Amino acid sequence: MYQAIVFLPLVGFLVAGLFGRFIGARASEIVTTSLLVVSAVLSWVAFVTVGFGAETFHVPVARWITSGALAVDWALRIDTLTAVMLVVVNTVSALVHIYSIGYMHEDPARPRFFAYLSLFTFAMLMLVTADNLVQMFFGWEGVGLASYLLIGFWYEKPSACAAAMKAFIVNRVGDFGFMLGLILTFVLFGSVGFEHIFSRTEELKDATFHFIGFDWHAMTLVSLLLFVGAMGKSAQFLLHTWLPDAMEGPTPVSALIHAATMVTAGVFMVARMSPVFEYAPAASSVVIVVGGVTAFFAATVGLVQNDIKRVIAYSTCSQLGYMFVALGTGAYSAGVFHLFTHAFFKALLFLGAGSVIHAMHHEQDMRNMGGLRKYIPITALAMTIGTLALTGFPYTAGFFSKDAIIESAFASHAPGATFAFLATVIAALMTSFYSWRLYFLTFEGKPRWGHDAHHAHDDHAHDNHAHASHSHDDHAHGHDDHGHDHTPHESPWVMLLPLVVLSAGALLAGFVFYGPFIGDGYDAFWKGAIFTGEHNHILHEIHDVPLWVKLAPLVMMITGFLVALWFYVLDPEKPRQLAEANPLLYRFLLNKWYIDELYDFLFVRPTKWLGGFFWKQGDGWLIDGHGPDGISARVLDVTGRVVKLQSGYVYHYAFAMLIGVAAFVTWYIFGGAI
Repeated sequence: MYQAIVFLPLVGFLVAGLFGRFIGARASEIVTTSLLVVSAVLSWVAFVTVGFGAETFHVPVARWITSGALAVDWALRIDTLTAVMLVVVNTVSALVHIYSIGYMHEDPARPRFFAYLSLFTFAMLMLVTADNLVQMFFGWEGVGLASYLLIGFWYEKPSACAAAMKAFIVNRVGDFGFMLGLILTFVLFGSVGFEHIFSRTEELKDATFHFIGFDWHAMTLVSLLLFVGAMGKSAQFLLHTWLPDAMEGPTPVSALIHAATMVTAGVFMVARMSPVFEYAPAASSVVIVVGGVTAFFAATVGLVQNDIKRVIAYSTCSQLGYMFVALGTGAYSAGVFHLFTHAFFKALLFLGAGSVIHAMHHEQDMRNMGGLRKYIPITALAMTIGTLALTGFPYTAGFFSKDAIIESAFASHAPGATFAFLATVIAALMTSFYSWRLYFLTFEGKPRWGHDAHHAHDDHAHDNHAHASHSHDDHAHGHDDHGHDHTPHESPWVMLLPLVVLSAGALLAGFVFYGPFIGDGYDAFWKGAIFTGEHNHILHEIHDVPLWVKLAPLVMMITGFLVALWFYVLDPEKPRQLAEANPLLYRFLLNKWYIDELYDFLFVRPTKWLGGFFWKQGDGWLIDGHGPDGISARVLDVTGRVVKLQSGYVYHYAFAMLIGVAAFVTWYIFGGAI
């Protein structure tokens, strides 16, 4: 069963990728989607079997690498943490596949798209089922490759190509840290297998690593290097810049990246390596602080974004910060619980946004929407449910998992925990505000999507790829010249069905799974898949926090809703007045704290200048100028002058012979005869 769960998406990728042109787009959709649905169903069977019964076990696949002391077998590690991730990855991916049948129905490159989706899923499955760090790194790089292919799927758009390269390059920075951590782990433990590593953490908890003249605490160094990799994949502050630009890909890709695959990889990796992080308190404090900063930073930027997908993207970035706060405090299961619940409501929000974009004929700017609730009521209801879950409305999915993280930050005594508590509480206020802002701007108020308004915005607000197949969707309202009605319309059921399923998850996932994940029965559920040290009682302590701490997220949620209601329903002029009164702050947030501009100044421009210098001066002037080109030029110069001596006149040759004889006689008299 477990081999089928992992390899069915690979089969779908190979069928659609290799034979898509021959079997056609419809067959490619059916094959890949059917295989993912089967894999998702089997994942739920595995979740029930492992989470509520079986202990950790291994499924061997093949021998892989043997080199000296390094022995790496390809095997699947099946435990509760793996089962949780299998459910998240395959359920969301299957729903995204189904949704994409409707969303991408006009795209001529559908076989390639569905092949990439299945490849993305397979790479993530390889990551979460890995039995060792090398196998995990294989899946780690696989999701990086797949994200590059999917973000740049519409390669005719320069912005999509730039976004794909940005995601790939920024993640290489984090991956370099992951590689160093992997190497140091092998040096320290003598193995990259999880079973061997986890069995020796107690023994090596005080080990040191000598580097550049200092003895470093080895566990801390390993944890920090691995966390750098997690920062890149999970878009933490300073390595987050690729995530908002990833919106250039099709909307189903955004849902898959943000809910189930790439960005959850870093969270999963830290949870998997919990036995190492438990003995690295300094590294855990770094995780707490970075998570808190990310949660706060992304929430501030989300306040002023106008692209519907970018608002949700910054929401993802902020929620990932919450997850890392939980991981840093030692509440690993709370972080994974939020990953689990977040997958449902974030996929719901992205696919709901895709339904809005579909209804608005590829419009993404919320300023050109409004009043859509009566035109697309099912989508509006789904987005409402997703918003309630994200903001932590009582008894929705986000209420249980996000509140547990805030409480763990308050209960923790680790350095940085107090800061993280304040950051996450304030971020909860901003999350509620920008989430309801999105809802009110999109679904309430007067329509702002007339013919003129649709053409007034710039091209960056579109989620299309300039194919001729979309040319008939130019009008957002009324009728075109041929009498076709282009009033916003509800999406087909193939797109709405995933919204219904995800809505159920967004409402029920927290309530149903609170007990097994972080309640009284969490020890029996996890069965050692997540390690907590003997002094780590954080999951017990969160139940004893003061009442005001438990109520703080609820108060923030209500306050954010009321402010958004005031700004965007009761007094729509207020946001503009506030922006005009605080232009510097508004521009600072609108330009994302100028992090991209800072990187452009510090890294991009110097790198481009250095590359130009080596090209023009190094390669052109020095190597070519004094190398091949220089030598050939000198040979041509010399031969050009020498050839002039070949005049064809006998007296010229006789004169040259006389000069030679005179030179020889002179040499003989004054030098040769002595």
